[in-house]
Amino acid sequence: MYIIVGASKGIGKYLYTELSKRGESVIGTYNSNKVEKDNFYHLNLEDEESINNFYAIIESKCELINLIICSGLNYNSFAHKTDMSSWRKVIDVNLIGTFSILSKFLPMMRSQNYGRILTFSSVVAKMGVHGTSAYSASKSALWGLNKAIAMENATKGITINSVNLGYFDIGMIQDVPESYQTIIKETIPTKKFGDPQNILNAVDFIVKSDYMNGANFDLNGLIH
Repeated sequence: MYIIVGASKGIGKYLYTELSKRGESVIGTYNSNKVEKDNFYHLNLEDEESINNFYAIIESKCELINLIICSGLNYNSFAHKTDMSSWRKVIDVNLIGTFSILSKFLPMMRSQNYGRILTFSSVVAKMGVHGTSAYSASKSALWGLNKAIAMENATKGITINSVNLGYFDIGMIQDVPESYQTIIKETIPTKKFGDPQNILNAVDFIVKSDYMNGANFDLNGLIH
């Protein structure tokens, strides 16, 4: 079964929709963007009680879990102009929240001798982009986190991998001004943003691969 954290919009919504169409058992979560569906549940990654409540509600339904963590928060600001509360919030959601939810499911995965965990990092963390210190820090931290989790759980049939996404016709790109979108496209050899089908292909590959663990690979159309 699939659990998609952050399935109410963007990439998470796309994956939830496509996996459901295939007849997969999928549970989705939302935070501020409420979804009225039987298999959708509220989850606030900054709130330990919310995480515990979500786990308690779905625990009995869970078997052979593929956990896909799509939730993400961005905050754009030059470092010398940063509002620290906004900066910390990005870390709280993208890094601490990711760890909080995956660590909650690890005991169950270990008991079932199966687990697939997928986190989404970003090409931004590798490029060095103005105003993205919070987002870049939170996403690059996932690389080290995944390595440690992989080492601790590999003998239990659990893998954890990260996809460093480039720019796709979905998700946060919608918040980028069109003038800057044009500039970004010029850095991509195909001169276009990615089709989200590529993300679904990556998910399928990761779920089926028991010998890829702790990996961080780029899905970005060759952006330098």
